[in-house]
Amino acid sequence: MAFVLAVTNQKGGVGKTTTAVNVAAQLANHNRRVMLVDLDPQGNATSSLGIDKSKLDRTLYDVLISQAKLSDIVLPTNTKNLFVLPANADLAQAEIDLVDTPKREYKLKDILAMVQADVIIIDCPPALGLLTVNALTVADGVLIPVQAEYFALEGLSQLVQTIQLVKQGLNPELKVFGVVLTMLTKRMVLGEQVKAELETHFGDKLFKTVIPRNIRLA
Repeated sequence: MAFVLAVTNQKGGVGKTTTAVNVAAQLANHNRRVMLVDLDPQGNATSSLGIDKSKLDRTLYDVLISQAKLSDIVLPTNTKNLFVLPANADLAQAEIDLVDTPKREYKLKDILAMVQADVIIIDCPPALGLLTVNALTVADGVLIPVQAEYFALEGLSQLVQTIQLVKQGLNPELKVFGVVLTMLTKRMVLGEQVKAELETHFGDKLFKTVIPRNIRLA
């Protein structure tokens, strides 16, 4: 099976989708067959790849809930080797629909087992609900984008705790692949403080590469 990387942070606006899309595109450019899974009901990953989500007849929601075929929703992109499982606002309903579903935490894992790819990148929703738990259950690693501001650290401990709970009960192989600092502004003292705090908690899991604040990357 492909290596599965979940890009997640329950705080919105941290560059999560931008990170997921760019990692997927770069891997595709290096001749890896990549499947980008848009697991966020906002569907921003879908839109960023030039797909009009309002015109989609079927999305990831239909595969998760309605037993639609995976082949019915996989879409190519303008980047060679990069494909997407698209999403739109319908996916928000999945949080409710999955509640009474047997083995609900494994629904996404069962679906992605059918994907033919070298790498699967999951753009998780900005929440710690069933969709994110599904992503963590199937993932080999977790990539956590963290915005370079004080409040971005709030809730990070909850995310780490959720990862540990999933590791203990659902996916013992799950690991934090890395933490990437995003939206750092030059001469930003607070950003350096956030970086130091992340180094304390994550050590060498914190990537040396920092993503600067740049409107062109949004």
